[in-house]
Amino acid sequence: MTRYPKKFLVTGGAGFIGSHLCEALLAAGSEVVIIDDFNDYYDPAVKEANLAGVRDRITLVRGDIRDDGLVNRTFSAHRFDGVFHLAARAGVRPSIADPRLYFSTNMDGTLNLLEACRHHGVRDFIFASSSSVYGVNVKVPFAEHDLIERTISPYAATKLAGEQMCSNYSHLFGLRCMCLRFFTVYGPRQRPDLAISKFTAAIMAGRVVERYGDGSTSRDYTFVDDIVRGILAAAAYTEKSSFEIFNLGGSATTTLSELIALVEAAAGKKAELRVLPDQAGDVPRTYADVAKAGRLLGYAPRTAIREGVARYVEWYRAHRSGVSA
Repeated sequence: MTRYPKKFLVTGGAGFIGSHLCEALLAAGSEVVIIDDFNDYYDPAVKEANLAGVRDRITLVRGDIRDDGLVNRTFSAHRFDGVFHLAARAGVRPSIADPRLYFSTNMDGTLNLLEACRHHGVRDFIFASSSSVYGVNVKVPFAEHDLIERTISPYAATKLAGEQMCSNYSHLFGLRCMCLRFFTVYGPRQRPDLAISKFTAAIMAGRVVERYGDGSTSRDYTFVDDIVRGILAAAAYTEKSSFEIFNLGGSATTTLSELIALVEAAAGKKAELRVLPDQAGDVPRTYADVAKAGRLLGYAPRTAIREGVARYVEWYRAHRSGVSA
C-alpha cells in the first residue's frame, strides 16, 4: 500500500468506518488526529472500544464539530496535510424525527471544517457522502452523473448539501475536495443500529428479527475494507479536477430477505420474523455504478456479500456476543 508520511485529521475517527481508516493511515506511516464527540446516538462505550488498538498512537480531541472554536484550536495546534471528514449524524429514520439536529451537525459542522481548511491553508478535503443522496432514482445502477431531483430524508438532504459546499469551496478557494458516496458499509465494528448488526444480534440471541416491508427492498452492501481502500485511493488522486464525486460500493445488490438468509446461514440459526410496514424515508434500492472510481482510482470491491457477512458474524461472536445491542 502507498505510504502517506503525513498528518491527517479524521473527524468521526472513533466511529465504525473512521476507526478502520485510522488504522490504515497509521499502518501507512501517517500521524492521525481525531475529533469525535462520543455522542449517545448509540452506546459511547462502543466507540471507546473501537479505538482500543490505536489509542496510544493517535491524538484524540473530544468535541463537537459544531464548535467552531474547538475546530479552529485543533487546526491551530496541528499542521494538517489533509482532512478526512467522516463525522456526521447518521441514519435516515432518526433524521426524520429530529431534522434540526441533522442539519446543524451535518451542515454547520461541515462548514466549520471547510472554513478551517480555508483559513489554515489545508488544501485536501475528503468528504464522506452517502448513496442516500440518490433518493428514489429510477435508473440503476446509480452513477455520479445522474440527475438528483428527489432526496427523501433530511439525512440525505444534508449529505447532498455537504457535497455542494465542497464544490463551492473547491471553486472559490482552491480546496481539493473529493466527495465519496458510500453504499451501505458493513463489517467488523459496524454500528449496532445498522441492519446486519441488528439481525446478527437478534438471531444469535434468539430474539425476533423485525423486517420492514415484504423483503424485496435491496441494497448495495460494501465491506469496510473495500471502503477504506477507496478512501485512501481518493486521497492519493491528484489528476485534473480539484473537485470530484465518486461512488464507493460493492456494485451488486442484495434483497432484505436474501440478507437475512445470509445472516442465518453464517450464524447457524433461523430467524423468527416480525413483519412491519415499510419505513418512511427508506429508498427501495441502491446499486452503485463504480466505473468512474475504477477508472480514476483503481477501485474494485473485493469482498462479496456472502463472505463479508460470514466475516462479520465471526467477529460478532468474538467481540459482541452476549452484549446487549
